[in-house]
Amino acid sequence: MIKGFTRFLQSPGQHLKSLFGPQDAPAGSTGPRIIPRQEHPVSRQHFSDASLKVLYRLHNAGFQAFLVGGCIRDSLLGHMPKDFDVATDATPEQVRELFRNSRIIGRRFRIVHVRFGREVIEVTTFRGKPNDDHADHISQQSDDGLLLRDNVWGNLEEDALRRDFTVNALYYNIADFSIHDFADGVKDIESRTLRLIGDPATRYREDPVRMLRAVRFAAKLDFHLDPATEAPIDEAAPLLLQIPPARLFDEVLKLFMAGHGVVTFRLLRQYGLFAMLFPEADEAMDALPWAERLVEHALESTDRRIREDRPVTPAFLFAALLWAPVQQRQVRLEDDGMPAIPALQAASQQVVSRQLQHITIPKRFSLPMRDIWDLQQRLPLRRGKRVFQTREHPRFRAAYDFLLVREAAGELEPGLGDWWTAFQDADEHEQRRLLGKVDADPAGTPAPRNKRRRRRRRRKPSNNDS
Repeated sequence: MIKGFTRFLQSPGQHLKSLFGPQDAPAGSTGPRIIPRQEHPVSRQHFSDASLKVLYRLHNAGFQAFLVGGCIRDSLLGHMPKDFDVATDATPEQVRELFRNSRIIGRRFRIVHVRFGREVIEVTTFRGKPNDDHADHISQQSDDGLLLRDNVWGNLEEDALRRDFTVNALYYNIADFSIHDFADGVKDIESRTLRLIGDPATRYREDPVRMLRAVRFAAKLDFHLDPATEAPIDEAAPLLLQIPPARLFDEVLKLFMAGHGVVTFRLLRQYGLFAMLFPEADEAMDALPWAERLVEHALESTDRRIREDRPVTPAFLFAALLWAPVQQRQVRLEDDGMPAIPALQAASQQVVSRQLQHITIPKRFSLPMRDIWDLQQRLPLRRGKRVFQTREHPRFRAAYDFLLVREAAGELEPGLGDWWTAFQDADEHEQRRLLGKVDADPAGTPAPRNKRRRRRRRRKPSNNDS
């Protein structure tokens, strides 16, 4: 790492201030602020080889080529960028001709994915104004202002003003290594402010997912929302109901699987966005005192595992997010006379069916999620071979972690989690002792269900009977 970049990492705010002197144009002026290479710390050393290959091939073919968005923002904040997006004046078809390892995707927004092994570089053509239609490159909006299609090509400046936040409208030019700042994004990075470009209410109507992106970036970057950006969210939140459930599933993963889940969850609740994503869970949190704590404990666990570079699964998070409404429905069904296990299964089906109207949950996650729920009824049953069968279940570890979260949230009295912790780490002798302890203290575990009585076969009367 070069010395200049090291100094920038130590005090990025101070370094950013040096980019702005009295000679700079006022904020209201037109045109980009171009920061030459010697005045910023962003270096090609911090870009992936794949992203540089894309940039240079486009440049050598006579096209403009810029790295844009989060990778430049993160570099200025002193973080090593991970994802690389390229903006160019080449059309998707022209990009496709340059890269055999690419494919054009999307209908609403046509972009090109260039694949290098496991890394994908996303290449977008400069966007123009939504109302400027050119032949088959069209833009289409709903009556509410939602952008249904947006394939109008434009120039670099038009593309910058179509970006969502000022801190994402920063372009790194591979031709001379300068940074083009069209919306005072560098100043907003310095002040740690998240600000929408344009009228916020209009931008949220164009794409309501921008509200979720605002929360995600605020949590990830530890930024505050500009008051004008923040103001319309409460009223605009129901616009999320227009978004396809499959797209919202992807957004939920970005929200909760980035290592900042607890802060993100609190912001979603604060702005009324969580209710648009998980309506029944939101309702349950107002009725059950432990419900909100359970979700926060689950998110804390996930955040910690991400920081430790340990595996995480969305199934565990969805299990936590939807557990409270499952419990509410199960109690009602049991009050109506349904046995506990069928009641849990029926409640699970009802909650999942309602949730799928808002967010798609693929079966590869919904099935293990339901296994985690089902095991909550098996974990208290600690007698005989049942214990070892439960221990060998493929979802046991996730169910055990979920049990600990339930106890930490106050839904359950502590004790069962400690027993399973000890049992997992014990040798055979200690396991027998723990099982004997349960047998000696029947109050410490639910009574087993009554065994089915063997029906006595009636003896057929013989001829001698009278």
